[in-house]
Amino acid sequence: MSAFYKNFVKKMLFQLDPETAHNIIINGLGTTGSIPGISGILSATWGVHEHEELVVDLWGLHFANPIGLAAGLDKNAHAVKGFSRIGFGFMEVGTVTPKSQPGNEKPRSFRLPQDEALINRMGFNNHGIEQMAANLRKAKPYSIPVVVNIGKNKVTPNEDALEDYRSCIRGLYELADLFEVNISSPNTPGLRSLQHGEELTKLLQAVVEERDLQQAKFGGHSKAILVKIAPDLTTEELESTVSSIIKSGVSGIVASNTTITRDGLTHPNSKESGGLSGKPLTQMSTDMIRRVYQITEGKLPIVGVGGVFTAADAYEKILAGASLVEIYTALIYEGPAINKAINEGLLALLKKDGFTHISQAVGAGVK
Repeated sequence: MSAFYKNFVKKMLFQLDPETAHNIIINGLGTTGSIPGISGILSATWGVHEHEELVVDLWGLHFANPIGLAAGLDKNAHAVKGFSRIGFGFMEVGTVTPKSQPGNEKPRSFRLPQDEALINRMGFNNHGIEQMAANLRKAKPYSIPVVVNIGKNKVTPNEDALEDYRSCIRGLYELADLFEVNISSPNTPGLRSLQHGEELTKLLQAVVEERDLQQAKFGGHSKAILVKIAPDLTTEELESTVSSIIKSGVSGIVASNTTITRDGLTHPNSKESGGLSGKPLTQMSTDMIRRVYQITEGKLPIVGVGGVFTAADAYEKILAGASLVEIYTALIYEGPAINKAINEGLLALLKKDGFTHISQAVGAGVK
């Protein structure tokens, strides 16, 4: 099925502009994922068998395998059932903002085939929390954990950002399995400044406080909050940011978001502004994971994301300290068969290194 995707489906989609192709994928999975007969075919074709060695139990949740879908593909939770059928152990939806917003002007998404990369400057285009809530209710019960990635509206000044993040948690708490705070997208003006100093401390305090209020209201276990950071932080900025995250009492770190660097790219689209994802980010994000693991002394779970195309890429991030790993760009270039390939490859790599469970490999490569 990998060859079919590359030889037929991918060629057809790559004849279209990236955003049109993206919408076709989301609408298609959104429709087929809810049709019993077709959803069964999706599972039979691209589903991944649960292996005990790869199961991750974290934050009170069960992950059948460690490979998840990163935020940005299913912005409005339109295709949760569809993505749940093609082998992911978990998935993110969003980034969602309190109010619907159109995002930046088009074109705003670009392929770099020679570099196996994408550049986007979408700008948190989404339908808002009310529409996401309606879509998530339709998707219940989930078959995999669903992470809701939250952000602020473009028109909201940074000094008022706290209320935007609180609104997202308040409006979606009962429907999310856990939350991810996005303060690192390069496509919303001023957003990345929330990663630093007093602004970060106040934001995370507000987010944790709102989570606790909603947990008291709805009951059940306290839902995890993760923070997504940029790969472009300096050494000093990273240490300061991670220190603030640790003190805040949140549950984990996602490393990393897209980058604004353009080192070593060959495609003409490399001149476009926006966040770069894909293979050029592989080593950068792995290095960041390793440093975060060292700073936290392995005490705060890490979700690794950035340039994962193979089992070896995922394994390097796990050895560097990631408990879970996400993909995005590789799904576009390789197709849904990638999930089975990565999981089978991880099993072989664990066995080769003498590990009987993936948890034993987390951080094993950090000295």
